[in-house]
Amino acid sequence: MVKKRACVFISGSGTNLREIIRSSRDYSFPVKVCLVVSNNKKAKGIIFAKKFSIPFICISTSKYKFEKTILKKLFEYKIDIICLAGFMKILSKKFIRNFKGKIINIHPSLLPKYKGLNTFQRALKSNEKLTGCTVHFVNEKLDSGKIIIKKKVNIYKDDNIETLKKKVQFEEYRAYSSAIRKIYNLN
Repeated sequence: MVKKRACVFISGSGTNLREIIRSSRDYSFPVKVCLVVSNNKKAKGIIFAKKFSIPFICISTSKYKFEKTILKKLFEYKIDIICLAGFMKILSKKFIRNFKGKIINIHPSLLPKYKGLNTFQRALKSNEKLTGCTVHFVNEKLDSGKIIIKKKVNIYKDDNIETLKKKVQFEEYRAYSSAIRKIYNLN
């Protein structure tokens, strides 16, 4: 099996990156992580790129310079799919058009509910009974692309932002790899 070449974009802890790398070590998994990109030089997730000897780039400059540099690297590494995993920067329409249908994102809510930030706080404030995560294709509108997969979690009365975040992240780790398999018809 020839694996697709993936690049994972991160801004923080990189726990979803870690899980994608773990999945990619399985022979039957359809992608290989070939590059990690971060807009945050202090992103803890870079340790996973180092640990697994994956090339990484950290660029914290203007959006234009960031995207221009990254596009060059993505083409250089012959990237087939981009996985946004806790990447806290909005990509330009031009950038998205360059990789149309080849950028996926994980969002900590059951889209279309609670697009954007503070999803756990908003779900709790609205007295939701369920929340979760959604892996979707990225289009030019924030958190509005075609949904690939959703994973649900129950919200209980004693839940708070932290407990909810932990439950959703647990589902995220499984959801991202499942979504990648689904894209390549391996589910």
